[in-house]
Amino acid sequence: MSLPTRIRPDDFSDTPLPAGRLSHLAFLDADLELRHYAPRGVDPQTPHDRDELYIVISGSGTFVRGAARVPFGPGDVLFAAAHETHRFEDFGDDFATWVVFYGAPRAGGAA
Repeated sequence: MSLPTRIRPDDFSDTPLPAGRLSHLAFLDADLELRHYAPRGVDPQTPHDRDELYIVISGSGTFVRGAARVPFGPGDVLFAAAHETHRFEDFGDDFATWVVFYGAPRAGGAA
């Protein structure tokens, strides 16, 4: 996949999700993966094997990471470590975020 010069959230607004995926791949390069994530209703994700950053595009709600619960809104950057339980709650249909997975996958269980 060639790396685009610019990626906008609207690039994914009318695109169906690939089978078995919860997000759209924006680009993938070595140890960095960028995805567009816009769940509806509930956030069904499970822990991942890489560290990740969420950069909130739109909407607001609560980010749950382990025992921590923090409000979020547009422009916020949120972190979840590999294998750490996390999810978004109390968000509306306007919620969308970039997801940046980085580093090599890490073995292990829930953090």
